[in-house]
Amino acid sequence: MEEIQEPAEAEHGPMAEWPTGRLLSTAARLVEHAWLDALDERGLSHAGLIALHLLGEEPTNQTDLAERARVENQTMSRTLDRLEREGYLLRERDPRDRRRHIVTRTAAGSAVWESTRSLESDVFPALTDPDGLRHALLELIKAGTARRWRP
Repeated sequence: MEEIQEPAEAEHGPMAEWPTGRLLSTAARLVEHAWLDALDERGLSHAGLIALHLLGEEPTNQTDLAERARVENQTMSRTLDRLEREGYLLRERDPRDRRRHIVTRTAAGSAVWESTRSLESDVFPALTDPDGLRHALLELIKAGTARRWRP
């Protein structure tokens, strides 16, 4: 007599029995690897993508950029060093305050930023309910944050 499989197990195999935390952890690692590989192909790191996003088309100073990214100025400096080596931005001394750098995205920086605009749909599989997944992830993050960092 043939064993009857539940629909979830038939479609997903033994993973269908895994606890939600294990599924989420495995999915997060796979997504992170795919995301980082796609960024690396473009000469970007995750921090570099954030910097290019926050920089936009308007020049700004490095300190403001670090504050908007919520990182230390030294951390932003290292990220900008790499982006500058790749030709994605220029840093020049602020003529009004020689201690500061003005950061400007180059044409190559704008092009690589544009190439990341469809990255999610290029890298991640199509989902039947992407809005539902986003909602569930936001709920998990909200609940986890409340438990971890109580006022």
